[in-house]
Amino acid sequence: MTTAVLIVAAGRGTRAGGGLPKQWRPLKGRRVIDWTLAAFRQAGIEKIVLVLSPDDSEAWAEFQGQPGIVLAPGGDTRSRSVLNGLEAIEAQNITRVLIHDAARPCIAPDLIHAVEDALAAGSAAAPALAVTDALWTGHEGKVTGTRDRDGLFAAQTPQGFRYAEILAAHRAHPGEAADDVAVARAAGLDVAIVPGNPDNIKITGPADFARAEVILDRADNDRSEEDRMDIRLGNGYDVHRFGAGNHVVLCGVKIPHDKGLQGHSDADVGMHAVTDAIYGALAEGDIGRHFPPSDPQWKGAASDIFLRHAVELARNKGFQISNVDCTLVCEYPKITPHSAKMQAQMASILGIDADRVSVKATTSERLGFTGRSEGIAALATAALVKS
Repeated sequence: MTTAVLIVAAGRGTRAGGGLPKQWRPLKGRRVIDWTLAAFRQAGIEKIVLVLSPDDSEAWAEFQGQPGIVLAPGGDTRSRSVLNGLEAIEAQNITRVLIHDAARPCIAPDLIHAVEDALAAGSAAAPALAVTDALWTGHEGKVTGTRDRDGLFAAQTPQGFRYAEILAAHRAHPGEAADDVAVARAAGLDVAIVPGNPDNIKITGPADFARAEVILDRADNDRSEEDRMDIRLGNGYDVHRFGAGNHVVLCGVKIPHDKGLQGHSDADVGMHAVTDAIYGALAEGDIGRHFPPSDPQWKGAASDIFLRHAVELARNKGFQISNVDCTLVCEYPKITPHSAKMQAQMASILGIDADRVSVKATTSERLGFTGRSEGIAALATAALVKS
């Protein structure tokens, strides 16, 4: 089964104050949404549907094209936003979907797994906490009555569903609903209750930011020193010889030249070196382990396939790419006129800012095979940090 998470991040969050929608506000050195995304990546969820407001142009630009992320526009209501997100992955063979509020940044991977596991036995499952406090009704500041708390639960997210069933339920549901469980129940689906976590709070008001920071600090302190300081460095090196051709592809950019680079794929020596640097940091071998040159399906393949796989593997292991440095060694073609475009192309694939990607060139003073213009070499270093 293939699981995706749909993160609803299109709301305005005005009750939280701060001038920004709460999902974009800072929390313990990152944004609220960054903590939410990191939790699902740490849990191994590869496909993320991010529902954004059409007004959040900077967010659209930031996440557009990031590996594993599909963007969908928010609607006039939360239910419409969820439906937009579900429809955005209709053709991607998703079997299960977890629907989560971006404003719940303290979600723990074990709770994500618990909801996911519950879907093996049913169509829907959601976390909740049994209500333990006395319940009152009130009017104009005075208690007007009590309510029986037996059988009452406080709902949380992520709420999990078989994809096809919740898509059909949302399409059939008229108007707004309290949450996706309400939509599922209206469609006749049974929803299993998974024990929730008191730390899985939803940021609603200003005081919730302080609560979330305490929870995240505690979670960080509970991790081992090795986990908290897990910084990985990897090196990559690659060489391709010149042959017949009229261009080379370097770091994803096609450059006119009187020769071409020879290789089983498109021979992008720079991208290969960066890919191997990431694999090296993860102790995952090299490109040849994951994409054997003996396999004809990779003949002439675009090298961004390999790099995207390495980036996704890093994220699935709970790492973020901090920065990448790539050096191309050649006499010709000249790299500097194209380096900014290479930097932008690599940054887009890596899912990081362009100022965290270095692409530079040097010669070998006409010594060796690169000095004789027989080929191009590339060296790369990648730094990965545990999310």
